[in-house]
Amino acid sequence: MTTNASLVLDALGDPSRRLIVERLAAGPMPVGVLAAALPLSRPATSQHLKVLKDAGLVRVEAEGTRRLYRLDPAGLDAVRRYFDRFWRQALDGFAAAVEESEPPARPASTEERS
Repeated sequence: MTTNASLVLDALGDPSRRLIVERLAAGPMPVGVLAAALPLSRPATSQHLKVLKDAGLVRVEAEGTRRLYRLDPAGLDAVRRYFDRFWRQALDGFAAAVEESEPPARPASTEERS
């Protein structure tokens, strides 16, 4: 499944979902444990997890009778690639600006060589 950076960014536009992603960065956890650590009800946490899952940021795995939620590296990679594009453009722009502002190198005079 290819993760769409636009869907990921839309999902991360909500502060509650960003908080969930931050909590899941510590490791996988069931919705009950996650909800207990958030200022959200368990049903609200579940709804946010569904949005994050649909966007490709979170995946769920069954472990016995529990469902563990964890970050999906593919979704995070989509965001990284999206911002890397701008980072490369910014670095290229900085390099060009430095090259334009530096005076050309001049050869050393005979006095400076001695």
